[in-house]
Order: sequence, then structure tokens, then C-alpha cells
Amino acid sequence: MKRIGAHVSAAGGVENAPLNAMAIGATAFALFTKNQRQWQAKPLAENSILSFQQNCQKAGTAPQHILVHDSYLINIGHPERAGLKKSRDAFVDEFKRCEQLGLPLLNFHPGSSLSKISEKECMDKIAESIDMALSETRNVVAVIENTAGQGSNIGYRFEHLAYMIDRVTDKSRIGVCLDTAHLFASGYDLLTVEACETTFRQFDNSVGFHYLRGMHLNDSKRGLGSRVDRHDSIGFGLLGQTVFKFIMQDDRFDDLPLILETPRPELWPEEIRSLRSLAAIQPTK
Repeated sequence: MKRIGAHVSAAGGVENAPLNAMAIGATAFALFTKNQRQWQAKPLAENSILSFQQNCQKAGTAPQHILVHDSYLINIGHPERAGLKKSRDAFVDEFKRCEQLGLPLLNFHPGSSLSKISEKECMDKIAESIDMALSETRNVVAVIENTAGQGSNIGYRFEHLAYMIDRVTDKSRIGVCLDTAHLFASGYDLLTVEACETTFRQFDNSVGFHYLRGMHLNDSKRGLGSRVDRHDSIGFGLLGQTVFKFIMQDDRFDDLPLILETPRPELWPEEIRSLRSLAAIQPTK
């Protein structure tokens, strides 16, 4: 079964996110557990945690179908000592907030070299940061998101993901989230069935589908290999319908949180319905 949703607002408290997801017909969702543009946040209140869990039950959304996203400020591959420590402290805090909510998946952008160190050095720092966070927490999986390769961001090749995973000690607590717009912008063709088969075969060979813990379903405003991260609503960008139909009809993507991060929230209910309709179409092969 496909679990489809969106990155919904948690304004007013995390307990509102499940209700916002339910309102758009979602069976999965993503959220920030704090303001993603601030380093510091108040601890989660006990009543908010309880209300969040009750509202998840009301919405019928299981913890494994909820993809927490960490703050965009965090760079666990930071080339400078002070910046790296600040990011690592915030990263651990994100894990602890997931623990408090009983959520097993923390999705994050791996990091950036800021063009001050090599990609390998940056990836080594990222893997070390993940190990540190895992050692201080329990039951939460670190879910690395592939990137578009914009600027000096790491993670735009499957080989990057594989390299970092290989250097994390506890393989049971590491996973991957694939973003369709990022895949396309970083140079992975998704425009035809044959291209999708090739791209996901490369992913399986380099990383392995057993590490896939979620996806972001986004159209792209920029072209193949542009290395520019610009999401678009499904059907409005350059990807077309093929990749989304491919994902909806391939059982390797069953029971994963499939999350829209498209730029028009008012379209989310229709995008979810459209994706479900693609799943219902009889495959042609």
C-alpha cells in the first residue's frame, strides 16, 4: 500500500501536524518539530507530546509513516570546528525530540563542504556526526536525503550516500530518503520508464533498496543535471507523470512515507488524489 502525504505545518504545536495531514487526505506526513530557521527551541511539552500521539491515532497514521525533517541550518559536515559543534549539538537535539514523540525517522540533508574541504573529508565528518548522534540516542534512524548538488552540497550521487552509510557503525539505524526533484537536478534521468528503471537499478546497486526509508515526491522547475534545487507542483514542472506513475506502481515503494514538498499547499489534496489514481491504473508491463 502506498502511504502518501505532505510536509505539513506544525504551527501552534506539533500536535497540530497530524490534524493538518488528515485534512488533506494524507496517510503519511512530514513535519518540523521546531522552527527550522532557529538554532534554539523550547523543549517539547508533555501535553504536546501526548496530544501529538493521540492525534496520530485519530488520523490513523503510524509512526513509521511520519518523516521528521531536521532544521535547514544544520550542517554536520561543516569544515570549521565551531560550526561543526553547533550543528552536531542541534542534530542530537533533533534526535532526542524524535525520541520524545516516539517517531523512528529523522530525515536530513547531509551537509556542505562550503568549498573549504574535499567532498571526502566532508562525508567523513558527516558519518562521524551520525555515529555521535546515534550513540547518544535510541530507536531513531538517521535518514540521509539525496541532494540536487547545488553549491557545495554533498549527497548528489548515489556513491556519496553509499560512502557515508558504509562509514556509519550501526547499519540498522541508517537509511535514505530519495527526492525526485533532487535526483533529476543532480543528473539522474526519470523521464521515461526505461530511464526510471536504470536510475533505480543504479540506486539498488550502489546503496540498496533495503536502506530506502522514505521519498519526497516533487516535480522540478529546472532541467536534468542543472544542479539547481527548485521544486514544482506535480504536473507543473519538467518531470512529467512517468516517474510518479512508476513509483506508484512499483511495490518497492510500498509502506514508505511518500511526501510532497511541492510549493502550493492548496494543491496537496488534489496531488494526493492524483497520485492514488496513478497507483490504481493497471500497469502496462
